Amino acid sequence: MPYHDVLVIGGGLAGLRAAIAVNEMNASVGVISKVHPLRSHSVAAQGGVNAPLGNHPRGGHDSWKKLAYDTVKGSDFLADQDAVIKMATEAASRIHEIEHWGCPFSRTEEGKIAQRPFGGAGFPRTCYASDTIGHALLNTAYEQTVRFKQAAERRELAIYPEWLVLALVREGDECQGVVAMELKSGKLEVFGSGAVIFATGGSGRIYANTSNALINTGIGMAVPYWAGVPLKDMEFEQFHPTTLLGKNILVTEGARGEGGFLLNSKGERFLANYPDSQKAMEVAPRDIVSRNITREILDGRGFEGGGGYVHLDLRHLGREKIMERLHGIRTICLEFAGVDPITDLIPIQPGHHYTMGGISCNTACETGLHGLYAAGEVAC
Repeated sequence: MPYHDVLVIGGGLAGLRAAIAVNEMNASVGVISKVHPLRSHSVAAQGGVNAPLGNHPRGGHDSWKKLAYDTVKGSDFLADQDAVIKMATEAASRIHEIEHWGCPFSRTEEGKIAQRPFGGAGFPRTCYASDTIGHALLNTAYEQTVRFKQAAERRELAIYPEWLVLALVREGDECQGVVAMELKSGKLEVFGSGAVIFATGGSGRIYANTSNALINTGIGMAVPYWAGVPLKDMEFEQFHPTTLLGKNILVTEGARGEGGFLLNSKGERFLANYPDSQKAMEVAPRDIVSRNITREILDGRGFEGGGGYVHLDLRHLGREKIMERLHGIRTICLEFAGVDPITDLIPIQPGHHYTMGGISCNTACETGLHGLYAAGEVAC
């Protein structure tokens, strides 16, 4: 039976960062992932990560308190404020940490990490790498695990790609490992450990229209639940305003942060017609923009087909800006929709994006089962 001091279930950003932290404490760690870590859904993130660095010309007065306030306000004041404060106070240091590991963030003319506006933010604080932030972050984190694996002075860091966890090994009120299946052979194996960290992402594939990958089935929430671990806030799901019509592919919020417009069938920037989006327009919080797009479609001012849609207009941004900051979106639009954002309108509709609920845990990631922890999207 394979044994590690700590097992990490999931090879995305949360899982790899957890594995690095465990290994830094001189503990052996095994990462069990349904896919190779570089195929984890974290790679699909496009727009950026919020941190109050103050690098944008309009961001000089930003602070962790203002980030925390925007986050709580964006949740309609339902967020766990202790968790929000922890996130907001650590955001800048975590961005600098992964920058020092080599993450290729986009840069200002002064060489600082570039930041841009994002939905619900009072300041332009979203750190980005063109429109492929997930690719940049995940590859950087994976490189660190490779470095740790090869370091003679460290304990073992093993990765088990293409293994699916099916059950917890539970003895009384203690988690002592997992049962997993090797996908290529169907072989079952018991992995023992002193602690287990679930970091398996969300459950977006329960929705027909979602930005989530095929692997995001929610089994990482189901396995602890089957073992008696409670889930929390499962009624809360985040919908993204802009997915490519009929393709289940995200069109980054960065496209609107860079100045893109949302247009109805009359060519109007219709968000100006709704009180909750009149001020921020296209960079209002995601739930507000998604609802108002849906209202526009249901009221007959959208376009027919594929469940209804509106247009995202980037044409006024110009070729140079699109190629520099949104080149990935242009490639996606060309390959999957046959439109060129430089000259054409992009057909978009809201889609499920993020599972807000998950495994119930505290701000130290501890669940109600001793030895079981949860981090990232799977946690709540």
